[in-house]
Amino acid sequence: VNNLLSAGEYLQKQEPSVIILDNKLPDGFGVDFISYIRKRYPSIKIIMISGFGSVRDVALENGADMFFEKPFSLEEFDEAINRLLH
Repeated sequence: VNNLLSAGEYLQKQEPSVIILDNKLPDGFGVDFISYIRKRYPSIKIIMISGFGSVRDVALENGADMFFEKPFSLEEFDEAINRLLH
């Protein structure tokens, strides 16, 4: 999905193992959506991505499992997902 509203609707129907959450979205900031996910879907792992490293601490404090600053390598990202799921 490409915005927070669609993400909330999707989560009411599906429960993925991992959510890859960008921070800057058309209808808000992903970092603010982390607490929504944590309260309602505590078992879902959250990987926060952002072009701004300054968001890292807030994302992790809000409950993100991992943070990646853009740009990042696909190999590094793939390894992170594998670590979260195993």
